[in-house]
Amino acid sequence: MVVATGFFDGVHAGHRLVLNRLVETARARGGQSLVVTFWPHPRNVLQSDASSLRLLTSLDEKKELILGLGVDRIEVIEFTKEFSRLTAEEYFRDYVAARFGGDTVVLGYDNRVGCDCRNVEEAMQAAERTGLEVIVADRLASDTGTAVSSTWIRAMIEAGEMETAAGMLGYSYRLTGVVVSGEHLGKMMGFPTANMELYEPLKIIPGNGAYLVRVSASGGQYYGMCNIGNRPTVREGNSRTIETHIFGFDEDIYGLDISISFVRKIRNEIRFGSMAALKEQLSKDRNFCMDLIRSEYGER
Repeated sequence: MVVATGFFDGVHAGHRLVLNRLVETARARGGQSLVVTFWPHPRNVLQSDASSLRLLTSLDEKKELILGLGVDRIEVIEFTKEFSRLTAEEYFRDYVAARFGGDTVVLGYDNRVGCDCRNVEEAMQAAERTGLEVIVADRLASDTGTAVSSTWIRAMIEAGEMETAAGMLGYSYRLTGVVVSGEHLGKMMGFPTANMELYEPLKIIPGNGAYLVRVSASGGQYYGMCNIGNRPTVREGNSRTIETHIFGFDEDIYGLDISISFVRKIRNEIRFGSMAALKEQLSKDRNFCMDLIRSEYGER
């Protein structure tokens, strides 16, 4: 059994180097590939600022992405304070080898394992002491030379840099939830919106503004424009909404699933002096999005 272990938030391009190496090694040896991951995030358990942490993937999304790379099996360990006290050697011996039957472990260039390992070299030594063969995957850097990491991708999403985030993830960032009833102001202006309530409240939400998105709803695939923010033209308040106007779509989907994948940011959030000015801007946004769809994505 060949094993890779880690939280793998986002299953980004750097993680994929590890997971592809895992799958290739297992197949070459005629064995199985196993990913051992954790839930919740260690920071949610161990750090005082846990409430501020937002994730790139829910547990179900993470599993889907990992299995989509050809991994045979996933095991999820509940991350607790007691579990966090294990040393790397104890973890490799009691979990990777004894519990899951691993004989080889694939580590990322920055894998930290156990309460006592500060870097991958120490993790390698701990694994080898338990009799495990160790393979270390390469480091992956972005076009700017920055190492691809979940932390850096979260920062890009918060900044609305969705194309940069997609380049590091290997796919467009996605939010999934249920369509809930809103105030119907968009419909009154000729821009009906699907208001989303996230299934995973810990998912990171892109920075406030308008975005071109791809939408999966009611069994179909569409383009649309999504506004994220506090709706300053309509009302004052701190609560953020996720509202998507789906192009060429007029079905009633209240209570149904919706998934939006972010293509690129169109503009920042703006406070308009009137509803008429907001409506005019929405028309400009839609025209801009439609031009993008035709010119850059070859669709009509």
